[in-house]
Amino acid sequence: MQNVHAPLQIATYLYVFSVIFDNQSLDCRLVGPIIWLPKLGGSPMMDRRGKSCRRTGAVCLAALFAMAAWTPDAGAATATSPFTVTGTVTAMCTIATTGISFTYDPVVANASANALAIGGTVTIACTKGSAPSIGLDNGLHPGAASAGPRAMRLGATTNYLGYDIYWPGTTTSWTIAAPYVPSAPASKAARTFNMDGAAIAGQDVAVGSYTDTVTATVNF
Repeated sequence: MQNVHAPLQIATYLYVFSVIFDNQSLDCRLVGPIIWLPKLGGSPMMDRRGKSCRRTGAVCLAALFAMAAWTPDAGAATATSPFTVTGTVTAMCTIATTGISFTYDPVVANASANALAIGGTVTIACTKGSAPSIGLDNGLHPGAASAGPRAMRLGATTNYLGYDIYWPGTTTSWTIAAPYVPSAPASKAARTFNMDGAAIAGQDVAVGSYTDTVTATVNF
């Protein structure tokens, strides 16, 4: 695109130069008597005022050339091209868990009442605005006990203690098919959810330490 301001700039420079030269000319007018001074060695006499005027003219010419060097090219042109910048935020989650434990008394305390889970949490941190859901598998020995959909095993024996894990604050079985769906995250900050659970009452089981391994999965 042509520089539309170039003619105005050139006209401005010309005006400034004319003012400079007019002023310098006024400064050099012979308003007083001419003083001729002899030069040592017998050289011709010269006018001190004339020498000053020549020096002033040289300074003005130097200023003219310096400013001309910065004068923009009247024929210069430019072109522009806008472009788009894009960014994509992906959904992501992390998950961490703490285990569940039970204390089970088949003779008295849990003969007719479930033994409630102790501890057990799921912590997730997800991208703001994503839609996470958390599923739990059925462990290593599903359906092996006399009661309950999941089972803990006593070592390498055939003794099992049946139990289940529930959504927080409910008795809804927490599984892969029935995942827990928390509210959409308002930020990427981690959130922790309790895993409620129970070892089912009325089981006739041997004394010992029972274990199972359950895997939690967050989908987003």
